Amino acid sequence: MRCSRREALALLGAAGYSVLAGVDPARGQPSAGCVVRPEQTEGPFFVEEALDRSDLRSDPSDGTVKPGVPLELILLVSRLEGGRCAPLPGARVDVWHSDHQGTYSDVGGTRGKKFLRGYQTTDGEGRVKFVTVFPGAYSGRAVHIHFKVRAPQARGRMLDYTSQLYFDDALIDRVIAAPPYVGAGRRIRNASDGLYQRGGRALTVALSPQGAGYAGSFGLALDVS
Repeated sequence: MRCSRREALALLGAAGYSVLAGVDPARGQPSAGCVVRPEQTEGPFFVEEALDRSDLRSDPSDGTVKPGVPLELILLVSRLEGGRCAPLPGARVDVWHSDHQGTYSDVGGTRGKKFLRGYQTTDGEGRVKFVTVFPGAYSGRAVHIHFKVRAPQARGRMLDYTSQLYFDDALIDRVIAAPPYVGAGRRIRNASDGLYQRGGRALTVALSPQGAGYAGSFGLALDVS
């Protein structure tokens, strides 16, 4: 039996997958072709902070700024429309991750702190930009960043797509070999991370040097029908 494109997408969605667009690095825009990549767990550290901000480095509770290698991350959110990827404006994109020591804010001993968390709403081009620091490591996990996209669907439903972003092992080695990361936490390499093994290669962000840090973009297209 042959499935239509819509039926195939529905089956993939039921299996825990979403459709993500490739990015044209020359333009920083979603390309016409879409590929299938997995959702991943929200994890235990998501907190609904409602922090509308692009720069995640400061803690609004006391004004302190987290140290680390600067990281600029652009997410380009699209929707599937007529078999092509079109920008999805008005989607809320939350990002959260650990500091250089592998510690998350507003959980356990950091209750009330809000560093390295925030959300942005996609503009007319489906774009959000975050300025943060390269995350650190903690026992049992590869270095990663969490993100969640929420957008209206047809018939009044809300789409809630959650996944994680990963980085090249060699680049991570260079980053965490220098202060303030040295000795901060024990990480495992990507291939030994159980979540990375379930689609992490498709969720790996290519970074380029930018000033004293790095920058990268990642495109994702969602079926909001």
